[in-house]
Amino acid sequence: MEKRFFEAVATLIGTTVGAGVLGIPYVAAQAGIAIGLAHIVIIGVAVIALNLLLAEIVLKTRGNHQLTGYAEKYLGREGKRAMTLAMIVGIYGALLAYIIGTGTAINALIPELPPLAGSLVFFALASGIVYFGLSAVEKSELLLAFLTISTITVIIAAAALSGKFSAANLTSQSLTNAFLPYGVVLFAFLGSVAVPEMKEELGPKAKSLLRKAIVIGGIIPIAIYSLFAISVVGISGQATSHIATVNLGRELGQTMLLFANLFAVLAMSTSFIALGLALKEMYTYDYKVNRKVAWLLTCAVPLLAFLLGLKSFIAVLGTVGALAGGLEGMLLLHIHKKAQQIRAPRIKILGGLLFLLFLLGIIYTITIAATS
Repeated sequence: MEKRFFEAVATLIGTTVGAGVLGIPYVAAQAGIAIGLAHIVIIGVAVIALNLLLAEIVLKTRGNHQLTGYAEKYLGREGKRAMTLAMIVGIYGALLAYIIGTGTAINALIPELPPLAGSLVFFALASGIVYFGLSAVEKSELLLAFLTISTITVIIAAAALSGKFSAANLTSQSLTNAFLPYGVVLFAFLGSVAVPEMKEELGPKAKSLLRKAIVIGGIIPIAIYSLFAISVVGISGQATSHIATVNLGRELGQTMLLFANLFAVLAMSTSFIALGLALKEMYTYDYKVNRKVAWLLTCAVPLLAFLLGLKSFIAVLGTVGALAGGLEGMLLLHIHKKAQQIRAPRIKILGGLLFLLFLLGIIYTITIAATS
């Protein structure tokens, strides 16, 4: 099979698998591993289906666009604004989550440094890189993705071979927390922005290979997330930490403590920088904002939210995943409906089920936020 096919698959995996994986074991432990795995499989398959519908749009539409471009073409200016809102909320939420999470991971590595101080040190360094730009981060996305997957694989293997894995840790179930994994898992699967890029990478072969690349690039994260959740919960049980590597490292010894939490810091740092640069460039290129003001808008908002008291890694991931991911998914379904004037009955049913999934997720998240 052609090299460009594997590059397209790697692009989707690299865009999907990132720091979000660190929150999955905690919500799986709280709900029960069986319920957690059900969320991973159902949401993973739903996102594959959504990306396949998006593939129909990008293959049908002339020229190269990103999600906001397709929204404007088929839904008008209001559609573009709604898609931009979904992307901005998603990025701001992710930046906030990484400020929170990195402080916790640094504290696990350096107990003398409190999480608040660790978060602020991380923010100072990462926001400085976003200000000056670091093209090496943008150009090494596939390498970073390979390192991320390789590291997760090492952690899974170490957990399985440690002798501390206990099947008894996988038996606990909580129907009260049955819907807790939804937003975190959806956040971890967000990667639709890669599909237009995959079309460009495949070139003339896009019509014959894009769908296959989406399916393979979607199945691999499902497998990785499932094995990672089983491995961590099998070791830590109900003691699984918000950032999976924190307690796992303590359980598996000093070497794994250093290795796993350095990985967590690296994963969240590279994600923060990549998303921060993307948002800064959107303000600069698309909205003609001054470069310094664009940087301030990008970095000040999540820092302010953090300082005002939003410091729960899981709550932020879950809320952002459900709201921003749900809105993006619903908009993509609306774009597909507009683009395909005649839709087969099975596509109508599939679109309706996906729309319902995203809508109910948004309603549930808003309801929980309003009552908490």
